[in-house]
Amino acid sequence: MAADVPVITVDGPSGAGKGTISHMLAESLGWHLLDSGALYRVTGHACLLEGVSWDDEPAVAEIARTLDVSFSGVDGEILVAYKGRDVSQAIRTEEGGRGASTVAAIASVRQALLARQRDFQQPPGLVADGRDMGTVVFPAAPLKFFLTASPEERARRRYKQLIAKGENVSLRRLLEDIKERDERDSNRAVSPLVPAEDAIILDSSTMPIAEVFASVMSRVEEKGLK
Repeated sequence: MAADVPVITVDGPSGAGKGTISHMLAESLGWHLLDSGALYRVTGHACLLEGVSWDDEPAVAEIARTLDVSFSGVDGEILVAYKGRDVSQAIRTEEGGRGASTVAAIASVRQALLARQRDFQQPPGLVADGRDMGTVVFPAAPLKFFLTASPEERARRRYKQLIAKGENVSLRRLLEDIKERDERDSNRAVSPLVPAEDAIILDSSTMPIAEVFASVMSRVEEKGLK
């Protein structure tokens, strides 16, 4: 029974480190990992490939309902495919982030992807990374984290990532994008980005990732989930 399978949720805004922490946590526990943001990124990217405008809500919802997406793990990385084609890099661009945030604000899209996300709850356990994992998708999860950091710190982290990949980016533009996305995610009518009432809030602005992970693991052990 899926209901008996433990879930740890890790929510928070873009760039707070929740993807890294979720990956480390799933690997440490030997649990499955749900990168819910990837589902929204693939939906947004699929719209571009299929010639559908992000503003065309019925058409976007139809793409979400019939989304041909698959995940596979290779050398510690999660590869994402749409219709059998690797889109892992394409969905991680800044445009991919804007597309994800735009389509995620559509209620019918979130509804279409809800059941798909819950299907990831398989033994021995699931680490769910997203924005509404603890509030909407897995409200009964025994352990919930909300990871945050200042917009400036998150922009700096993203800037370093993109520069390392050889991309030409503006730190000022990244900060503007992050603030715009925060505004959109926090104020949308459906599943806004807010901590669950029972979530443990961690601000990683001045914490190295190893320190954040140690704090998370201590809570996991306290709950008897390790």
